[in-house]
Amino acid sequence: MQKITTFLWFDGQAEEAMNHYVSIFKNSKVLSVTRWPKGHALEGQVLVASFELDGVQFQALNGGPQYKFTEAISLSIDCKTQEEVDHFWTKLTEGGGEPGRCSWLKDKFGVSWQVVPEQLPRLLQDPDRAKAGRVMSAMMQMGKIDIAKIEAAARG
Repeated sequence: MQKITTFLWFDGQAEEAMNHYVSIFKNSKVLSVTRWPKGHALEGQVLVASFELDGVQFQALNGGPQYKFTEAISLSIDCKTQEEVDHFWTKLTEGGGEPGRCSWLKDKFGVSWQVVPEQLPRLLQDPDRAKAGRVMSAMMQMGKIDIAKIEAAARG
């Protein structure tokens, strides 16, 4: 059992968000859905939903409009290929998401994500600080990370 679980607060879109995320990530599934009981004003609507994205558990709550997502917390996706970067970037920005800078985006629910190819942190941490600086400069010009361009920047 996972000891720490990310808990996401939605304003009525918990089920839609859960189903959307499960459709994007491989090895993902809905674990449980708790609905408001009979007689409650929100009868039948989702109260809390649990789901798994590529082996990591999350919970979603329909808590109301009091709180909104901000960039102060984001979910980071490690990608091995440009194809993976493109897949997650496209799927998470579709339907009203907003592309950001330097691998960041917001999905249509307002949740912030980072779509990070494994090459990026490796190149940014290179002991050759001039090389790392060129990679940083290239990254700062991008929204979605282009692996070929950051590797070309690393080569100079």
